[in-house]
Amino acid sequence: MINRLILLLLMCGGLPLITTAQQPFTTKFEVGEKYLKIPIKNGAAKRNVDILLNGEKVRWFNVELADDTPDWYAYLDLTAWKGNTLTIHVDSLNSNSKAFAPVVQEADDRNKADYLEPLRGQFHFSPKRGWNNDPNGMAYYKGEYHLFFQHNPYGVNWGNMHWGHAVSKDLVHWKEVGEALYPDEFGTMFSGGGVIDTENTSGLGKGGEQPLVLYYTAAEKTWNQGLAYTVDGRKFTKLPHTILDKITDGNRDPKVIWHAPSKHWVMVLYVTEANDLHTMHFFTSPDMKSWTFTSKIVGGIGDDRYMHECPEFFELAVDGDENNKKWILTGANSQYAIGTFDGKTFVPQEERLFSQHGRDYYAAQTFSDEPKGRRVEIGWWRTHTNQGASSFNQSMSIPMALTLKQTAAGARLVRTPVEELQKLRGAATKLTSKELVPEMQNLLAKVDAETAEILLTVAPKDAKIIQLTVRGLEINYDVAKQELEIDQVRAQAPLEDGKLDLQVFVDRTGVEVFAAKGAVFMPVNYNLKQTDHTYGLHVKGGKAALENLELYQLKSIW
Repeated sequence: MINRLILLLLMCGGLPLITTAQQPFTTKFEVGEKYLKIPIKNGAAKRNVDILLNGEKVRWFNVELADDTPDWYAYLDLTAWKGNTLTIHVDSLNSNSKAFAPVVQEADDRNKADYLEPLRGQFHFSPKRGWNNDPNGMAYYKGEYHLFFQHNPYGVNWGNMHWGHAVSKDLVHWKEVGEALYPDEFGTMFSGGGVIDTENTSGLGKGGEQPLVLYYTAAEKTWNQGLAYTVDGRKFTKLPHTILDKITDGNRDPKVIWHAPSKHWVMVLYVTEANDLHTMHFFTSPDMKSWTFTSKIVGGIGDDRYMHECPEFFELAVDGDENNKKWILTGANSQYAIGTFDGKTFVPQEERLFSQHGRDYYAAQTFSDEPKGRRVEIGWWRTHTNQGASSFNQSMSIPMALTLKQTAAGARLVRTPVEELQKLRGAATKLTSKELVPEMQNLLAKVDAETAEILLTVAPKDAKIIQLTVRGLEINYDVAKQELEIDQVRAQAPLEDGKLDLQVFVDRTGVEVFAAKGAVFMPVNYNLKQTDHTYGLHVKGGKAALENLELYQLKSIW
């Protein structure tokens, strides 16, 4: 009765309605520190925020602002405007919001939980905070591996596409060094590639410096292709104009390489044509800035995503034979074609080949100018890290060296984890020459490891199933089918000389499995139980012979 009376009074104006007005918000502040501190509440209403200098927008983004207690803080670099007065304008804010009341600046971009989150991969790169997807612009430059990546610095979901930037001396330990590319008047910063202009054909190098040149898509507004460069690996300058006009809405992801025999640059660009036809267009340039169309190849249509997005294009020697090289063209789902290339036209000899058989591995790219001559790949691994108050989301795969191996079916891509990962190896468990029988005692019962690398060679004999269990997750091998199964993901993995050969990397957010000496790559995203650090090796239906097992606990890269 009391509740009904209150409702009637509210409806009739007998009691004031308690509302929080939504209204634009504007405030000014003088830049005195390096960072503007932005309070984030995951799942809150998105607000459009503009940062203005003398009435002109210099940064803009949408963000789930925290009106009160934040889940975490994002940080906007203010270095360029030190000593100036900036204006913050929010399109709509609760009248009692504490989001920028007061404006807070900091000298460091630190949150207490940075790299300590329970779902933070321990040897997979992930951003300190915010969302990441595609790796971009990967190159070795001035003694460092440069990993750029699609980044939303202000939220844990896709949006506000920037190019984040991390560097490493060893491909294993990464350090973020700030945003490389910000959205501009042409659009947000979608994916692309990076390459060193060793002969300064672009004229962008100064004082004898070779520039690192980045290509990106200015998306959502113009869909033009842009160019940025650096001569120190930290400060980036965009050309004031884009360098390739829109072909169709959604054309994107320029990959640029130097074609030595032709002495010109080659760009491969994904273009969506009529009826959602996926194509890759080829262009050439003498100076990295002016481009001429030369050819294209046609992929799938619609949901048939052969040659869809994120082209990668490179040449490899078959079995290391420099007199027998092939060109490989891939799309975002890692399907690839092998063929010939004369500097203008790619002619596929084999198409629709699969080089990975896992779950949610996407948009892989390789490093340009790798100092050891390797073709090293890293892909976006869609991990399930958007949980609760988390300040980051998504990660990258481990780095892998790509080679071409001649098989009975033809030349095929092979992936091998880079040798630098062995630096992370800690305590080891090693077993050799053991007979495996059903119901036997677990040989790995004493292992207690949160992260691990496992090398396993087993001759199945008459066993029907070989089962490796990692922290509660079963990796099952069906001998008759010669098939791996992990959390309902399946992949053909042929025995090599009658033996099952596996290399398994175990992190908090899943496993990356290499079988058949790298011919099969199977990443499976899966959040492992935080309390389960157990491992097991079992056989079912018959006996098997364990030839070798090495299990290394892996140290964190953080």
